[in-house]
Amino acid sequence: MLEALIFDVDGTLADTERDGHRVAFNAAFKEAGLPWNWDVRLYGELLSVTGGKERIHHFARRFAPELAAKAGFDNLVRKLHVLKTEHYVQLVHAGRIPLRPGVGPLIRAARAAGLRLAIATTTSPENVAALLRASLAADAESWFEVIGAGDVVAAKKPAPDIYLWVLERLQRPAADCLVFEDSGNGLKAALGAGLATIVTDGEYTVSHDFSGALAVLSDLGVPDRPARVRRGDMYGKPCVDLELLRTWHREIYQ
Repeated sequence: MLEALIFDVDGTLADTERDGHRVAFNAAFKEAGLPWNWDVRLYGELLSVTGGKERIHHFARRFAPELAAKAGFDNLVRKLHVLKTEHYVQLVHAGRIPLRPGVGPLIRAARAAGLRLAIATTTSPENVAALLRASLAADAESWFEVIGAGDVVAAKKPAPDIYLWVLERLQRPAADCLVFEDSGNGLKAALGAGLATIVTDGEYTVSHDFSGALAVLSDLGVPDRPARVRRGDMYGKPCVDLELLRTWHREIYQ
């Protein structure tokens, strides 16, 4: 039976990247006195690297190698990431980053039906908490039985480690779960853990390779704005609901 839903965060729960994390990174660079600015195009390229601290390291090695080679650069990266998180949380609290279509209704329906909820992401726990509280409810963190976030595993997506970590704590096999992702790296991570995955692509990920996904959609859809199907069959439904998820799950495992 389908017992649990596992969600990625950035790009999946909300369109956080372009007008959220990117803006927060730039604010952190400015506050730290660095002449760096990640425009929309460059940030899209940098998203091939998962993890904020890892992204800064990658950028510096490419565009500021002398600074990246200095002693203490790791400390600077940690400081920048803390500043970036503070700016991101401010954006979330200001209502600048709403949930993607259909996400809130599906999570609430799953919770009401007794399905277990979990999160598997590379973003920081502070970012996850801010988004859930601002977008769902003040106690929304408690809705999720397991929250795998930040540096709880060393190897980040596309490695499957974060999903294996979540499954271990749910104490359920992969066959009892469905995953929601938005990127090629996220899909690879979930598939590597044996998890069937629904993809809702976005501005930065629409061109990714989603081979192996259970379905690829524009978003989860709402009744008056149906999801656009890139791959898969929604059986005439305008949005992803629990009945559709159970149908997809049965097709795989029964």
